[in-house]
Amino acid sequence: MPEPPPVSTPVSAPVSMSATLAADEALARRRRAGERVLSMASGEIGLPVLPALRDRLAAAADENAYGSVAGSPALRTAVAGYWERRGLGIDPGLVVAGPGSKSLLFALLLAIGGDVIVPVPSWVSYAAQARLVGARPIPVPIRPGQGGVPDPDRLREAVTDARAAGQHPRAVVVTVPDNPTGTVASAATVGELAAVARELDLVVVSDEIYCDLVYDSSEPAVSPALHAPERTVVTTGLTKNLALGGWRTGVARLPDSELGRALHTRLTAVASQIWSSPPAPVQTAAAYAFGEPPEVTERVAASRRLHETVVRAVAARFTAVGARLAPVAATCYLYPDFEPLREHLAAAHGVHGGDGLAALLSERYGVGVLPATAFGEAARPLRIRAATSHFYGESAEQRTAALESADPLALPWIRESVDRVGEVLADLTGAPVPALAPHA
Repeated sequence: MPEPPPVSTPVSAPVSMSATLAADEALARRRRAGERVLSMASGEIGLPVLPALRDRLAAAADENAYGSVAGSPALRTAVAGYWERRGLGIDPGLVVAGPGSKSLLFALLLAIGGDVIVPVPSWVSYAAQARLVGARPIPVPIRPGQGGVPDPDRLREAVTDARAAGQHPRAVVVTVPDNPTGTVASAATVGELAAVARELDLVVVSDEIYCDLVYDSSEPAVSPALHAPERTVVTTGLTKNLALGGWRTGVARLPDSELGRALHTRLTAVASQIWSSPPAPVQTAAAYAFGEPPEVTERVAASRRLHETVVRAVAARFTAVGARLAPVAATCYLYPDFEPLREHLAAAHGVHGGDGLAALLSERYGVGVLPATAFGEAARPLRIRAATSHFYGESAEQRTAALESADPLALPWIRESVDRVGEVLADLTGAPVPALAPHA
């Protein structure tokens, strides 16, 4: 792997607060002040810790030594088995663990070097992290309904133009399945992307933290690592499938190639200077989780069913008032487009773009969402991202009931949240309030 090319963006390039975290903090302040708010801004999964994992974390509390920079042998072996079961077998020596996949993604960009191609729209931190490492984010639009993967044809054009202009695109980031759209790029599009990456000598960084939350488990998301194994890095964690965001644990799978081994050396060097080693007690619990014993797979399946039921009910509220929405195939995210309602929103509310729409929903209705601009889009599109992962309850008892219920929409706290979305959208658009039918 050659030395990374120089970058020209100043290290002090301004980076704003993460849009999701900022929105969460603002809504929390309003809730504490007694306001009625409905949080749909962040995708933190509001579900309780699986007892078996809690017990293993507690039992490992005395593990206070630093340990290996790349992660414990037990964790890396368990993670290698996790990927083996998904057709991505790898030597545990090419697995690197860190304090969250977000940290690993940042360290990977440092290790790879050069400028970074990001899909539009894409998760709020990809472009920000590129700027933080002194690189340029190069935006490339997705194909309609295939979020998370830059259109391969437009990727080729963008990289060619960037190199002609003296820039140094070295990596392309993809998300399979996607945040913010909740869609899954087709196997054909992923295959094309991998072929273009090989043609252009790009490293593919595939963020697959949502791969266990595809609703139809008979049609899983396809990883670019299946098509370009020699140049694809895969990252995942336990934040989404097991709702362990606060435990901060993530893992990366490096390619079994000369490039991959060189990148592994650089990544572990970066990690040694930033976090030294992942937290030892969390590694012990994470090794158990990645081993996927029956109680873990059952919990993930229950979570997936809950996400699908609730997100489809909320999706129906958006389409009922005339918003456009690509079919959601995974995750807890919706990315509705209010373009068909542009004239009404302008005349009735003075709203002309996604920023104004998100502000109106927050200020007038107490509904927190994020505008398309947070995901790299222009200001004009009337698109927002809404997450349903906070609907499951305020207490551990309510959230457990949501997981175990055969009909989550019948639970009063979930019904209230879904009804509230329908009421707000009806008032916003002048449409009739949609009725909530079971499993809508």
